[in-house]
Amino acid sequence: MSNQDSHVPLPDLNSAEPMAMGDIGYNDDEQVTRIAADLEAVFDVPVQVSAVLGRSKMDVGELLRLGPGTVLELDRRVGEAIDIYVNNRLVARGEVVLVEDKLGVTMTEIIKAERA
Repeated sequence: MSNQDSHVPLPDLNSAEPMAMGDIGYNDDEQVTRIAADLEAVFDVPVQVSAVLGRSKMDVGELLRLGPGTVLELDRRVGEAIDIYVNNRLVARGEVVLVEDKLGVTMTEIIKAERA
């Protein structure tokens, strides 16, 4: 995907105020329930979710020399958003979080895909 992709911010779910875009149906509980019921058929479809911290290129020889404790330099800086892919398609960006003793990802923006 290019940098020309549209970015759609996530709604603030902690806010007591309804979303400004009322035509989407977020303000109406009945509408949300109907939409969820319409999507119920795909709830059990498995998908692969990947959170990419960064990338690095190297020769096979360099790869074979990696060992425990080796630091691999990535193309991202600390604090930069990470990419979140679903079935190898970029769908969001987010931040790494620590939940108890495990790493997790919180989505900070949704990437709106252009339809062909």
